[in-house]
Amino acid sequence: MYKYSVSILGTGFIGLCSAACFADKEIKVLASTHNEKKAAQINSGIAPFYEKGLQEIMNRLKNNPNIFQCLTDPVKAVLETDISMITQGTPMRKDKSIDLSYIESTAQEIGEALKEKDGYHLVVVRSTVVPGTTRNLVAKIITEVSGKEPRKDYGLCMQPEFLAEGRSIEDTLNPDRIVIGQFDEKSGNMLHEIYKYFYGNHLDSCPVLKMNIESAELVKYGNNCLLSTKISFANEFANLAQLVPNVDITEVMKGVGLDYRINPRFLGAGVGFGGSCFHKDVNAIKAWSKSKGYTSRLLEAVLDINDDQAIKIVDMAEELTGKLAGRKVSLLGLAFKPGTDDMREAASIRVVGELRKRGVTKIIGYDPKALHTAEVEFGDTIQYANSIEEALKDSECALLITEWDEFKHLIPDDFKKYMKTPNVVDGRRIYDYKKFIEALPFRAIGRIH
Repeated sequence: MYKYSVSILGTGFIGLCSAACFADKEIKVLASTHNEKKAAQINSGIAPFYEKGLQEIMNRLKNNPNIFQCLTDPVKAVLETDISMITQGTPMRKDKSIDLSYIESTAQEIGEALKEKDGYHLVVVRSTVVPGTTRNLVAKIITEVSGKEPRKDYGLCMQPEFLAEGRSIEDTLNPDRIVIGQFDEKSGNMLHEIYKYFYGNHLDSCPVLKMNIESAELVKYGNNCLLSTKISFANEFANLAQLVPNVDITEVMKGVGLDYRINPRFLGAGVGFGGSCFHKDVNAIKAWSKSKGYTSRLLEAVLDINDDQAIKIVDMAEELTGKLAGRKVSLLGLAFKPGTDDMREAASIRVVGELRKRGVTKIIGYDPKALHTAEVEFGDTIQYANSIEEALKDSECALLITEWDEFKHLIPDDFKKYMKTPNVVDGRRIYDYKKFIEALPFRAIGRIH
C-alpha cells in the first residue's frame, strides 16, 4: 500500500514531469488527459515530447500501472487518489489575456468526483493563474458542483511551479524553494507532508514558504516577469553597446552580474526570450492589471524590447549582405531554447516573420530536437535540414538562433566550407568574437568592431 496517492490533471511539461518524478519516488500517480492517443503513448512508456531526463524515468516506470498510469477519465483519477494537482495549461487569448477554460473544466471534473467521494481530499492548483483564480473560480466551481466546502470537506492550496523547460526534471527533484499558498493550515500541512516524504533531506536546504493563496499566485508572475525583465534589460544594453566600437555586451553583463545583489543569470543578450511561460505570463499579468485599472509601463517595455530583437538580428544580417531578398538564409536552431523541442513563442518564429516581410523566401532551418515541432509551426514556409552541413549548404547568411551545444563547436572554417558566402550573425553570443571577425564577415549581438 502506497503512503500517498496523487492525481495529476494535465500532462503537459509540468504535469508529466511532476507525475514521472513522483512515481519514481514510489508515490502512486494517476495522470489524466482527454487525449486517448497521448494516454496510450504514456502508458506504453514513451514520453510525448522531448524533455531532458524524462524518457529515462518513463523507461523505469514502464509496465508498472500500480505506481503510474495515465487515464482518460479525470473523475476516476480523483476518486482513486488523496491529492489532486491541477497542471492544465493557461494559454494566451487573442487579446493576450489569460485563458482559464481548461482550469474551469478541470475544477468541474474535480467537483463531480468529490460529489461521490467520502472523506477529505486536497486540491492543489499548480497551473499559473492570475490572483484570485484559485479562491474565486476553482473553489467556487468545486463547491457548486460537489456541494462540499473548502476547509470542512476538502483542502485547497495553490503551489506555483518554477520549472525551466530543458531542465524540468532537475528542477522538480531539486527546487530552490517551495511556495505553498494555503486556504487554511490543514491544507498547507497536508501538502507539506507529502513533500517531506518526496524530498527528504533536500528540505533541509530548501525553504518552504507558506502564505495565502493570492500571494502565491502572484509569486509565479513576479518570478517570470523579473526573469523576462533581466533578459530585455540585457538586450537594451546590447543595443547601447552597438552604438560605439569595442564595447562587448558579454563583458558588460559579466561585470554587472557579479554584483551580489543582481547575479549573472538571465543577463545574456540575444534574439530574445520565448517558450510557454514568459510571453504568456507577462502578457497575462499585464492584461489582468489593466482590467483592474493599472497599466504596467515596465512590462509593456519588456515585451516591446524582446519583440524588436528579431528586427535587430535581421538588420545586422543585411549590414553584412545587403538586401536579403532572393538570398538563401540558414537558421541554426529553431526551438526557443536548448534542451527542449518546444516551439512556443520561439525567437525563430519572429525572425522567420521578419525575413519573410523583407522578401526572403529561401529559408532553411536545422534544430537537433525540434524539427517535427517546427514543421507543425512553420509548415512549408521554410525548408528543414537534417544536419548543420545541410542547413549551411549554398547559404548566403547564417543566423545562430538557439545555443545548442553542437553549434558551439563550429569554427569559421566550417562556415567557409559549406556556405556559398560565409556571412554569420551570432544571435546568442556563443562564438569567440575576435576569432570569427578576423576570419569571415561576422556580426554578434551587443558588439561592433
